[in-house]
Amino acid sequence: MSKKTIWRSYRILKTTDRKHKGERPPTERFEHYYTEKPTSSIEVRQAVFKTKGGIEVAFQTPTGVFSFGHIDRASRALVEAFHFRLGSLLDIGCGYGAIGITLKKIYPAIELYMSDINERAVRYAKVNMKNANVAGTVRHGAHYAPWEGYVFDTIVSNPPMAAGKAVWTELVESAPRFLKPGGSLQIVAFHRKGGERVMKTMKAAFGNMAVRVKTGGIWVYESVLVTRNPVEIEGGKEG
Repeated sequence: MSKKTIWRSYRILKTTDRKHKGERPPTERFEHYYTEKPTSSIEVRQAVFKTKGGIEVAFQTPTGVFSFGHIDRASRALVEAFHFRLGSLLDIGCGYGAIGITLKKIYPAIELYMSDINERAVRYAKVNMKNANVAGTVRHGAHYAPWEGYVFDTIVSNPPMAAGKAVWTELVESAPRFLKPGGSLQIVAFHRKGGERVMKTMKAAFGNMAVRVKTGGIWVYESVLVTRNPVEIEGGKEG
């Protein structure tokens, strides 16, 4: 590293220290959301999800959870492009519940299930579900661990791409085991920031893949479980 680069970094750190004097350290305020037990202090802000259909849902959004203080564009895109299927819906990696809860408000007949590795996310998903007056089940755990023995009509996710390839790959490749025949996996991602690889992995796992929407670099992908060995789901719980 050059002396010039070191000096520039030092000045940035000093400026940051002056700017945030008396505040929580930046590493605490911006703790990564893909963690089981967040340790950062909790600050809560309200964010409102306004759909194109006129539905508004207010969410309590805490620090240490994805999309603090606002509803991110990718989640909005997935909700607006959602391919509705009657029955059970699993929002995996739900965060504070923006996608699952909003879809439940739009489609009340959905049986809602949500889960996240982040304990704080799970806690606030439950709070937001209660505030929105919707029924559902929220569980804590990584990947599909909370749902062993369950099968769903639809699985949706705005996956934590920043957590690495292994995380979203597991989400995609294990999805067929948790879907009913004819069920679908619907995922949103920035196409040029890992989304293209997600798309190819979905095609490999399901044998099919369709792009439901493209907007501002964000793509929504869908794969459908066309066939399934009945022996695999014998005795399985239906979500």
